[in-house]
Amino acid sequence: MNKLEIIFAVALSCCLVMISCGDRENVISVADTVEDVTQLGSFGPASHTYQLAGPLVPGHTTMVTAWDIPRNPLTDVTLSDSENAEQIRRGFRLFTATPIETPRLTPSGMTCGNCHLNAGQRELALPLVGAAGMFPEYNRRAGRMFTLEDRIVGCFMRSENSVGATNVDGEVVAPAPDFEEVEALAAYITWLSSDYPVGQNPPWRKRNRIVTDALVSIDQLDPELGESLFTEHCVNCHGADGQGVQVGDKRAGPLWGPSSWNDGAGASRYYTLAGFIRYAMPYLNPGILSDEEAQHVAAYIIAQPRPEYPFKADDYQNEELPIDAVSYKE
Repeated sequence: MNKLEIIFAVALSCCLVMISCGDRENVISVADTVEDVTQLGSFGPASHTYQLAGPLVPGHTTMVTAWDIPRNPLTDVTLSDSENAEQIRRGFRLFTATPIETPRLTPSGMTCGNCHLNAGQRELALPLVGAAGMFPEYNRRAGRMFTLEDRIVGCFMRSENSVGATNVDGEVVAPAPDFEEVEALAAYITWLSSDYPVGQNPPWRKRNRIVTDALVSIDQLDPELGESLFTEHCVNCHGADGQGVQVGDKRAGPLWGPSSWNDGAGASRYYTLAGFIRYAMPYLNPGILSDEEAQHVAAYIIAQPRPEYPFKADDYQNEELPIDAVSYKE
């Protein structure tokens, strides 16, 4: 399939979805096969017909940019066939199709790309370009310095709910920094950061935050209002049950239930989740929700059942517990 055919197919898919739900969509890309990942990411730098936001897909996306990947190691002709290049490609596949590529570490239905949109290369959607140079970095939750690999392990344990994952022999398999999956993901993220100075925080990092003055107090958050907003803006892609609706080869990530992130993940904090919703959602029309609306939607999502993280007692031993980390107070 050539580039024009791919663009037409993506546009047609989006149009069919938008007929049913207007322009308020938030499809999160999850490829069902490695071949799908390659095809979806086959837009190279030379194919850009729009202005990048620095190295990133703009936050206010269109049908052309919605699934674009500016740097794709599967199609980047500058990558060699070296062992490191293969590790980078392996990391990309893991990033974009996590449950398929490493089922032993992903009992959930979440993929890295559910939160870090466009393979970690989209503005205001937790982009990872340049992030590798900031590690080692102090982690407040753990109270110690984290390597990039430590941070990835944390994502597996919490966002992917890897606690209690077992291998084919029924033995518990907890991810560790030296696991090949962790090292491959670190290689991909480091490759994304190869042109950026070490120790200099990229200006697009950690911008998914609602300003302090706009925060709604925890006791004023309204899950019922959040449900109403969720029904209006989110169900066409996430479904009323929050498990995601299949749209072509894409399916939104599960927002609650046994296949979602656990209550030790950052997304289980009101203001953290609200910041992501505020700036990155709905997928094809991010920013349509106000600061307050995003917080009510977050309250509704967090009020739903999800897996329990069994090691919360080890968190925040050296730092004050964030006010919105409600799962630690239950």
